[in-house]
Amino acid sequence: MNELKSKPLKAALFMAVAVFLFSCMDVLTKHMTATYPAPLVVAGRYAGNLLLLLALVAPKEGRRIAHLGRPGLVLLRAVCLSAVSLTAALAFQRMPVAETIAIVFLAPFAVTLLAGPLLGEKVQPMSWIAAAGGFVGVLLIVRPGSGLDPLGVVFAGLTAAGSVVYNMLSRSLARTETSWSMMFWTALVGTVIFTAITSGQGAVTLPRGLDLVALGAMGALSLVGHLLFTQAFRYAPASSLSPINYLQLVWSGLLGFAVFGHMPDTWALAGMGLIALSGAGAGAWPLIQSRLARKLGGIA
Repeated sequence: MNELKSKPLKAALFMAVAVFLFSCMDVLTKHMTATYPAPLVVAGRYAGNLLLLLALVAPKEGRRIAHLGRPGLVLLRAVCLSAVSLTAALAFQRMPVAETIAIVFLAPFAVTLLAGPLLGEKVQPMSWIAAAGGFVGVLLIVRPGSGLDPLGVVFAGLTAAGSVVYNMLSRSLARTETSWSMMFWTALVGTVIFTAITSGQGAVTLPRGLDLVALGAMGALSLVGHLLFTQAFRYAPASSLSPINYLQLVWSGLLGFAVFGHMPDTWALAGMGLIALSGAGAGAWPLIQSRLARKLGGIA
């Protein structure tokens, strides 16, 4: 069994880079789903991911890349991420990137709160306050009159729910599984599922030229992003890593504006700010408490 080591700075760096790569992948997903069916786009991404693993990692890892310590949970994690990938792609088809990601960020709050009863991690009272703040932030974004596609909001909500399960499983499986093995099975299961779905849709136009390059880039971004994401959970608790996810709000807003020219309205920006502030507050609170305790101890 692999023991988890506490390296909070390394974990934070891994998570920060991972969410930037995910933001880039989200923008490419929105771009591609404007032309191609969502299952086809996701199938291409998973297939690219799998090919890169087989070409670059499998020769070195050998049979270890397919080793399963807890096969049921590993496969459940893979199916869960496949579901999240599809609902996210469907949400991006209907909504701007930043607003979609903001709704999905209900997930880190849920992970923080569930890390206590399900993983035995200590959840600070500040986390409950942050969760409430994040929920209010999402309500500001999806308020009546926001102009967001209702079905897109539903798909974003489903993405958030699936992300909770995926994050919790990632933390639990980090104790027994290798990162490469989890990524291999995630890529394999996703490729099989979405290839089957795409095949069942009949004749479809396959990407060519730059669109094919974009699919390959999505596979590479997914590979590196999920590797860093999985590694981060080896060095820090889920409850402390979740707030770093909120950097993705910043990247998604900037990239969405740069690529699609979309600027969230005032209420949506306020909601995103509240979500980010709540997440940052929850993440900073343990450090503040620790420093206060040291100072008070020194005085005593």
